[in-house]
Amino acid sequence: MPAPVPLFPAAQDNLRLACERLNIHPDVFEELKAPRETLAATLLIRMDDGSRRALPAWRCRYNDRRGPTKGGIRFHPGVCLDEIQTLAFWMTFKCAVADLPFGGGKGGVCVDTKTLSRTELERVSRAYVEAFAAFIGPDRDILAPDLYTNGIVMAWMADEYASISGRPMPSAFTGKPIAFGGTAGRTDATARGGYYALRHLESAFGLNADNASVIVQGFGNVGYHIAKLLHADGYRIVGVSDSGGAIYDPAGLDPLSVMEHKHLNGGVLGAAGHGQTREMSNPELLEQECDVLVPAALERQITEANCERIAARVVLELANGPVTANAERVLLAAGKNVVPDILANSGGVTVSHLEWVQNRSGFYWDGSRVRDHLKSVIETQTQAIWLVQNQMAVSMREAAYIHGLKRIAESVEARGTEAYFANGGSL
Repeated sequence: MPAPVPLFPAAQDNLRLACERLNIHPDVFEELKAPRETLAATLLIRMDDGSRRALPAWRCRYNDRRGPTKGGIRFHPGVCLDEIQTLAFWMTFKCAVADLPFGGGKGGVCVDTKTLSRTELERVSRAYVEAFAAFIGPDRDILAPDLYTNGIVMAWMADEYASISGRPMPSAFTGKPIAFGGTAGRTDATARGGYYALRHLESAFGLNADNASVIVQGFGNVGYHIAKLLHADGYRIVGVSDSGGAIYDPAGLDPLSVMEHKHLNGGVLGAAGHGQTREMSNPELLEQECDVLVPAALERQITEANCERIAARVVLELANGPVTANAERVLLAAGKNVVPDILANSGGVTVSHLEWVQNRSGFYWDGSRVRDHLKSVIETQTQAIWLVQNQMAVSMREAAYIHGLKRIAESVEARGTEAYFANGGSL
């Protein structure tokens, strides 16, 4: 099979376009066009059968002008350097869009967690921290869960880091179990952020919760929680999928019932809806009739190959990069709306910031306070991006990049630009 088209050049194109729209000083583009530093390592893991296995691993700190870098760590067999750098770039802008005092980072291990025992998974988690211990830290690079990592993985990593550093340092990791310094509200934060953004834009998109239908591609933690939140408000969930396949029922599905079925049977296939439930592939589900499509799985799910068959009026990107640039142009030309990932899924890092703050202060908040803060942040930034979109006649994605770039550029320019130094730079 041909190698996948790299993600990073398209990310650079978004940056270049935002710089042109804002007439940003060339120094800003020069600094942001490549990551500040990336480290690669090979993790040597002792397997349960006594054999040794070498796993490629990476950590990228893209830009730290606004604060320590922040970003998830994913365990997936498709992870590569291009993906890690692109995800770190997106995180840089996501943190700026949410107005957080962080830059963007990302990490990954090329491994299929479905082939690992729990003890092997723990060894991989601890080996990652051992390999990158000098690269990370609460004031340098803060890790969080991502694809196929979760709270227990973060707990193992935080424990390993404490052993290496000689003292507890929970603020170097977020997404931890509450008993290990985690925060209330983190589990559903990514989904809840997307939920707040969509509800804020309902009237602009012509959506009515009482009769709107939703398809969620990727019924993991994020997909389940967005489905549950929207279902509780009256939205009709008509399709969901996981790595094993998809189910679709125009009469509707109960997310809780589907998740119970998944826990018992290992997947969503076979779960019953309220009518005639059909089983299909993940790609087929994307093309079914609905008002809102929520890609909550992997990158590049909506491409030039299928974009013309997307029936949804609104695409809410809870995955990172699920819509390619060429596909988005086709969707927008057809009058559809795309809520970009750097806004739609920024709820996770917003609540991770609260966890970092609480770890450093030793004072912890209840879930109600966390949710209120998240709602305020998401609604404020959604409204700001919507205004930029309308004022500058650009897409929501361009508006989000412009919105975030303004903040990053201010930080870069505050340290002096070419013009400052060329003119003698008076104090």
